[in-house]
Amino acid sequence: MTAAYDIENFQRGLVEHGLIVPTAVRGTYGRGAVFEDILQRFDALVRRVTQSDGAQELTFPPVLARALIERLEYLDNFPQLAGSVHSFAGSDAQARALSERVHAGQRWEELLEPTDVMLAPAACYPVYPCFSGLLPDAGRLITVLGWVYRHEPSDEPTRLQSFRMREFIRMGRPEEVLAWRDGWLQRGLDLLRALGLPAASDVAADPFFGRVGKMMAASQLDQRLKFEILVPVISQEKPTAICSFNWHQDHFSSKFAIRNADESVAHTACLGFGLERVTLALIKTHGFDPDAWPGEVRAQLWP
Repeated sequence: MTAAYDIENFQRGLVEHGLIVPTAVRGTYGRGAVFEDILQRFDALVRRVTQSDGAQELTFPPVLARALIERLEYLDNFPQLAGSVHSFAGSDAQARALSERVHAGQRWEELLEPTDVMLAPAACYPVYPCFSGLLPDAGRLITVLGWVYRHEPSDEPTRLQSFRMREFIRMGRPEEVLAWRDGWLQRGLDLLRALGLPAASDVAADPFFGRVGKMMAASQLDQRLKFEILVPVISQEKPTAICSFNWHQDHFSSKFAIRNADESVAHTACLGFGLERVTLALIKTHGFDPDAWPGEVRAQLWP
């Protein structure tokens, strides 16, 4: 039977089955218990599969220092996606003015000031400053599970403003890092296809902003720095990226003086599973009721 791709019906089914809970802001729906169980089971599967890799696990809050965002040049490349945290630091009179504007239905944002933090736009960003200096001879492998924010309000259930990524970050010699990235591309395809997902890979580019951004995206494509694993969730013609693989070359390592044991500048790469998107891909492929999913899929997620 050919799958039908209809955003509204898929969204409606997710809500009717209690998998997601709508909120007043687009791209910020709640997750029901069954949705969360699928998501956590998939993350647990990834951790089982990668246990022998020996990745060091780190956990960071969903905010980053504003100074780090500036140093990473994120606002030069993706200002349209950034989320800045503001707070009140005024006087009693200004606080009363703020309250009066709120209750009068007037705009009040100008009475807030930027804090020292911004919402994390990538789960791997806080990792790089931690490893300035010399790496071990074998390099490093780090894994993080983090909440990510990107300002992309949408009614499409796969395009969330706040979502989770399971990421692995490799640091080391250029040839080793690139081989790790390329090896994980096939490894990721095998993992997802074993769950019955019709996964395929393709070269990709990040959503750089503006006319200069178009040239940067073209260069990224030409150098094959980014790949994605795609699964039809919303559209057969435009499948959804549920996993990405990025070779940063020395973009991060040069900023934070991350060097190999021989003093050469290290390279870095990362791969990330979009956990909400993988969950939605599984639901779209196998149905709204996980109890009715194929036995070979359930055996991997509910061992």
